[in-house]
Amino acid sequence: MIKKHWVIYGMLTIATATWGSAFIAGKIAVQSFEPATVAFLRFFGAAILLFPLMWLMEKNRQKPTLKDYGLFAVLGLTGIAVYNICFFLATKHAPVIKSSLFIASNPVLIVLLSGLFLKETITKNHIIGMVIALTGVTFIITEGHLLTLFQFGFEPIDFVLLGAVISWALYSVVGKVVLRKYSAVESTTYAVAFGTIFLFPFASVETSWQDILSADFSTWVAISHMSIFVTVVSFIMYYYGIKEVGAAKASIFINVMPVSAVLMATFFLGETFTWAHGIGAAFVLTGVYVGTNPKILRRKLIAQESSFKKFSS
Repeated sequence: MIKKHWVIYGMLTIATATWGSAFIAGKIAVQSFEPATVAFLRFFGAAILLFPLMWLMEKNRQKPTLKDYGLFAVLGLTGIAVYNICFFLATKHAPVIKSSLFIASNPVLIVLLSGLFLKETITKNHIIGMVIALTGVTFIITEGHLLTLFQFGFEPIDFVLLGAVISWALYSVVGKVVLRKYSAVESTTYAVAFGTIFLFPFASVETSWQDILSADFSTWVAISHMSIFVTVVSFIMYYYGIKEVGAAKASIFINVMPVSAVLMATFFLGETFTWAHGIGAAFVLTGVYVGTNPKILRRKLIAQESSFKKFSS
């Protein structure tokens, strides 16, 4: 069982690290298309891949009820449509490092909502791991000068990023409910289908066929990468992780995403990677390890108790 969990943790790490590449691909794609169009093209491509995959992998599929379709629609609205419009707006108007780290606050809200609505047990490890990881994220965003956090003004783009955080948290929590009945492949496929439908009106208003025909090769490579790897592969792994270990524990791995995004922004976009980023990344990875390993605090407490008994005797 423990070995299986480490496999799940590996999948969650790969999934969230791959999401970090969406900031880079999105930065390229929004040079040719508006945010809603990038999101629509990304998920339209993903839907084309997901439906055959679902029909192939899920031979004994259940027919969704009207209530189920309602839940799938909520998933499509929150995690696909709203989140990605906010995401690509932020990608276009904010630095990769800022937007990726802002969205890294997602685990806090997911843990709270999971405890409130799903009655998931929130352990000390969850809280301590989350605090350590968020400390790392804060360290990176403030370049190691933590006190400057209180000097930041709230810019208009931050409201967009806040919308992304809230919509993804809702997506993760509602997704846990859906996964009680449907597989990760089915849940992702139906969510993507509804999200694509919701995005289509926005894309059709802001984009013409001329825009599509004039887009360069790098734009289509970026969108293809987001459709195949960031969406199809990573979403299925993330949803499978939620099903196996719960939304609260899976959400801790979202902190891997900003580390990945910062590293990729450094290599591919020329953004500066500093010593603060390195220290922050170490905090993030430590937080993920603590938050997913329930035996750490238990071992420490046992060691302290034995030392105390030995000293007392």
